[in-house]
Amino acid sequence: MAEPRDIVTSNRIEKVVVVGGGTAGWMAAAALSRFFADGKRTITLIESSEIGTVGVGEATIPPIRNFNGMLDIPENEFLRETRATFKLGIEFVDWGRLGDRYIHPFGNLGRDFHGIGFHQLFLREVFRGAADPSSFADYSMSAVAAGLKRFGRPSADARSPVSEINYAFHFDATLYADYLRRLAERQGTVRREGKIVQVHRNGETGDIASVVLESGAEIEGDLFIDCSGFRGLLIEQELETGYEDWSHWLPMDRAIAVPTQNVASPDPFTRATAHTAGWQWRIPLQHRTGNGHVFSSRYMDEDEARSILLDNLEGEPLAEPRTLRFTTGMRKKAWNHNVVSLGLSSGFIEPLESTSIHLVQNGIARLFALFPDNPISPAERDEYNRGMRDVYEDVRDFVILHYKATQRDDSAFWRDVRTMDVPESLARKMELWRLHGRVFRENAELFALPSWVAVMLGQNMCPDAYDAIADTLDEAKVRTAMQQMREGYRATAERLPTQEEFLRRAGAWYEDTPAAPSVSFGSFS
Repeated sequence: MAEPRDIVTSNRIEKVVVVGGGTAGWMAAAALSRFFADGKRTITLIESSEIGTVGVGEATIPPIRNFNGMLDIPENEFLRETRATFKLGIEFVDWGRLGDRYIHPFGNLGRDFHGIGFHQLFLREVFRGAADPSSFADYSMSAVAAGLKRFGRPSADARSPVSEINYAFHFDATLYADYLRRLAERQGTVRREGKIVQVHRNGETGDIASVVLESGAEIEGDLFIDCSGFRGLLIEQELETGYEDWSHWLPMDRAIAVPTQNVASPDPFTRATAHTAGWQWRIPLQHRTGNGHVFSSRYMDEDEARSILLDNLEGEPLAEPRTLRFTTGMRKKAWNHNVVSLGLSSGFIEPLESTSIHLVQNGIARLFALFPDNPISPAERDEYNRGMRDVYEDVRDFVILHYKATQRDDSAFWRDVRTMDVPESLARKMELWRLHGRVFRENAELFALPSWVAVMLGQNMCPDAYDAIADTLDEAKVRTAMQQMREGYRATAERLPTQEEFLRRAGAWYEDTPAAPSVSFGSFS
């Protein structure tokens, strides 16, 4: 019998350095210190109070709950500390045509019948004149609750429609970063204040060996996490990794943001309202509402964009509007040498579907799955880059769909995006939908079938036909079951409390008046 092998630890990554704070930096530090700050490994985060964060995200998607759960964060405490509200989906206004309104809900869209996809049975009803395409939201528990401005956490009873609710959060991202900082420091993360003024590299490998602060302090590392924002201090300024520009598909390159006073109890959904050359977000928190206008400077100047934003606010501004400039795209390598980029240093896709924080979360989870030894294996690094490219391209395609699937022709912007060529991966999906309403989830795509169906039907993309397999089920029985489902969702939602009532009952509502408002940029991180 062979002798057991000794565990080799001499080649273990021991010093991890996170460059930059904000949401991305403190998410990385909190996660890394949760598992790796064991007295043998060290986690150091470098940030300068003189360098402001871009603003970071306020709206999220359901996987954020997995991240918080991994860190053992009590949900009610998190809600209270970050002034958070629940989010059941995103309401889109004026996207397909002026006057249109639909919701992209989280969770299921109806229930499949005998293995046949619900949306195919719904399409059969549409083609037979028994349903309007826009009524698909009547078959989503999350959408119905959102429409009534109600909320309830999912029930453990699978027979209850409440079990089908899925949700994410709106939160003050500055407060979230502060919350994660406290957690990370309790877990052993060491924060170093200062600006990085010099980078030292290994003369043989080209890896980053250390960074030097303005104070003269030198901080060595085996692995560096670049969370320095758009400038990409290590991944781009030092390693010259390169950036892939996607603005020919997504021409938005500016965002103006401003917080406002709440004028009503916060809704449990984000709103995205299309304008002449972009769109406006509305994100309700406990203590204020986040607002912003994402637009393309090719089609609109900043003064006009600012006026549109200010003219469409529901409450009084709490701060001066701020402008952010960006280029949609991603680094050619998210991981280069011994530097892993997260957040804005890795890439940027506008916050239309609230994916920015998720891309940080995905990058952290992928790094855990491929955490390297020293020296770093090119195979593991390449696998990380392949996976990150896949998820960025998946999000890119889904966001492009919102612009391509429009009937608007009231401005040059909308005429151009509706007729533009799209990536082959998206064109294939749209063609399969056009033929028989089919949607296939490839690999580990972030957005599942209900999301694609919600956007395509919501923006008037009705297929030419439905899948003939739907005709194998009895029409009368299916129609009765669909009616019962619709009525059940509605009756259940009407019994739920408003989300403010729910938050207060749960002890998750922050009672004190907060300090000066912070300005956050939608779901940028």
